[in-house]
Order: sequence, then structure tokens, then C-alpha cells
Amino acid sequence: MAHHHEPSIMLLLLVITVSLMSGKEVVASRHLLEEPTLPKVPELPKPELPTLPKVELPPLSHIPTLPEPTLPTLPKPELPTKPEMPTVPHFPALEKPELPPLPKLETPKLPELPPLTKPTLPTFPTLPKDIPFPSLSPPHSTTTP
Repeated sequence: MAHHHEPSIMLLLLVITVSLMSGKEVVASRHLLEEPTLPKVPELPKPELPTLPKVELPPLSHIPTLPEPTLPTLPKPELPTKPEMPTVPHFPALEKPELPPLPKLETPKLPELPPLTKPTLPTFPTLPKDIPFPSLSPPHSTTTP
């Protein structure tokens, strides 16, 4: 219930806005919208850029060439010899244990189910083909009243 004065404020603002509008501004704004005339801008002369003197570059034919750098050869480092590892003693292979054979499980026979009969589908009654269907439009007459 905090906004129960809102419609009356809107009505007051509408009345103030309409009263501040006068016919002259509306006509002037409509005139501006209907005939868009732009002021003519005088053409300015185009400035000419001065020509720059051409710079002469020195010839590039006598550039000294650098000798190719050579890498110094590095001496090959001497690595210590690899110590020999002690030999692993040979153990005899273990025999695989034999498992006792598993007893054969006898599966019980399932009881035989009687064969299922197929259900009969209901039949829908059909209309005989000799019944004439009534027309929904009124009958046409060939004579005009």
C-alpha cells in the first residue's frame, strides 16, 4: 500500500506537461521535421603540399663482409669405467601347485510352463455401406423467387 498515490501523481505530471506545451513550439518542431534544410558550407580551397627534395642514398656495394665464425673444438671428456655388478645367484624354478579338481555342480531342471494362449482382440462394429449420409448444406433450388 506504499504506492496508493501513484495514479494521482501521474495525472498531475500529465497536466503540467500538456500545459507547458504551446502551439508555437509544436509547429516549429514539426516544421523542422518536415523540411530538413541544411546550411550551405562554403568550399575551402585545397592546400597544396610542397614537394620534398629527393634524398640520395649512398651506394651499398662496399659493405664489408664478416668472416664466418669458427667454433673451438672441445676436448672429449673421459668418463670413468662402469663397475661390474655382482652376479645374481640362480634359484631353481618353483613348481606350480596343482589345484584339486572342482566338483561338477548339477543344475536343477526348471519346471515346464504350459504354453500361453494368445489373447483375442475385441472387434469393433462397422456401419453398413448402404446407409446414405445426410448433407450439411441446404438443398439447392434451380429456380429463383
